[in-house]
Amino acid sequence: MGPIAVVLDHTTATALHDPKDPCNEAVAAFYVQASGGLGALYAPVLSLTAGDTERPGLLAYIDGLRFIKIEPFDTAAALTATGLLHAGHPWPAVHAIHAARPSATFPAGRFLLTLEPELYEGTGVQAVHPNK
Repeated sequence: MGPIAVVLDHTTATALHDPKDPCNEAVAAFYVQASGGLGALYAPVLSLTAGDTERPGLLAYIDGLRFIKIEPFDTAAALTATGLLHAGHPWPAVHAIHAARPSATFPAGRFLLTLEPELYEGTGVQAVHPNK
């Protein structure tokens, strides 16, 4: 088994950005693992945009971290997002769902690290809380 692939959503990106957040340490542990080559972290740009609306500077901060790869919001992501929005999912979650779902690059999908796993119920992704 290779390194674990993990997608950060807007909630975990915000926790990583805020040293006072109660989950900061748990999310930072994933970053430390990625820096050691034991995993790979991905942050969907639309999720970061959502987080930045509540915590200005979040997008620039995450973009500046060496061991987090920013996922672009391309046409495939937009098509998925549109369907998810029509189905009633909140806009901050739709790009993270797309990024965590199985794809050609990640046939089994990627784990989705979130402080709000309930946002992802019924979406077919493996949403996990960093403290659980």
